[in-house]
Amino acid sequence: MPQITFLFADGSSKQVEAPIGYSVMEVAQMNDIEQIEGACGGSLACATCHVYVHPDWWDKVMPEGEMSTEEEDMLDLAFDVRKASRLSCQITVKEELDGLVLALPGTKTDWTP
Repeated sequence: MPQITFLFADGSSKQVEAPIGYSVMEVAQMNDIEQIEGACGGSLACATCHVYVHPDWWDKVMPEGEMSTEEEDMLDLAFDVRKASRLSCQITVKEELDGLVLALPGTKTDWTP
């Protein structure tokens, strides 16, 4: 089962198992990652599941090479949007994402200044 690492603003991290076919938002909720609210249930009607994708994983999490206009519109409502921003409800877990690293908004890393 793929592993995903979530990085938090306080400098801590949490590695979780991610069942294939679930969204990253669902995986976060199953693992009590409170910072990923997912208020709309993954229907692209909010931005409460906003994450930053580590650059090494960017191409692997993009659907058909680019995000949808709907996702871009919702990200316009998110806090502290950056080039690495995605909505976690729009990232589907697949075997190729084993090792995926995501940071939550407010997290400082060398790739999310």
